[in-house]
Amino acid sequence: MRTKILAFLCCVISLITMSAYSGEAKEEKVNFDTPICLTVNDVYLKMDTEPFLFDGLTFVPIRFVSEALGAEVNWNAEKNSAQIKNDGANIELPAGKKYAYVNGKKVPVGHSVKLVNDRTYVPVRFVSENLGCNVGWDSSNYTVEIYKDGVVVNQNLIGKRGYSDDEIYWLSKIIHAESQGEPMEGKIAVGNVVLNRVKSKMFPNTIYGVIFDRTHGTQFSPVSDGSIYQTPLGDSVVAAKRALRGESKVSGSLYFLNPRIATSSWIVKNRIYHTTIANHDFYL
Repeated sequence: MRTKILAFLCCVISLITMSAYSGEAKEEKVNFDTPICLTVNDVYLKMDTEPFLFDGLTFVPIRFVSEALGAEVNWNAEKNSAQIKNDGANIELPAGKKYAYVNGKKVPVGHSVKLVNDRTYVPVRFVSENLGCNVGWDSSNYTVEIYKDGVVVNQNLIGKRGYSDDEIYWLSKIIHAESQGEPMEGKIAVGNVVLNRVKSKMFPNTIYGVIFDRTHGTQFSPVSDGSIYQTPLGDSVVAAKRALRGESKVSGSLYFLNPRIATSSWIVKNRIYHTTIANHDFYL
């Protein structure tokens, strides 16, 4: 009987503890593998931590809101909520809730505050629009575009991507055409080959030039069959940006082929095999 009573008391204490802490912001696991850029009035921003996608929404560190948009940001420990004020707008985002308060009015939100790696993140579209900004999404470049009259980005927040929209455009197209059905690792690897060629003295020094290089015959079959002009899916855009950011899966490989459908054996006979990813063999 004593054992049963102790077990019951332990359960009660456990439930009380869970109830006491159920409202607190909990550390969440999210995926930072999708490279997202942000612009304010067409100026690219640099942040000390990356944005991320969650359930179709883009989340940014709350510090971004105060620094880039000039809002006042505070954390209310008693209410367990982020409070954002600017130009007469007052936004309160309770942690872990699917609603917020805008100027005292309760409104639905897909997802609210998230705590990741000891940093507080907020949904950028919801916050920005309620601060009087216009927000757009460039799916071709995975970029959140924020516009608001009178906002001037501080010099210390201005960043550079290191690559152009045109480079994303063509690299994502060749990745899509060459690696449909391949895993993300394989898509990035195809992008790596193109970028390795850009750096090599044996090939043209631009992505477009490499793709349409005909010095020794057509280099990529999608150029011949026209599939290079298909609109790339989102995962190919993501792969292109990850490759352009420097993520490498195949070292210095300059060639790849699918041995099951390849019509030429030149690569196999003349280049050094490096690795295989899904359906493609990669050669140095």
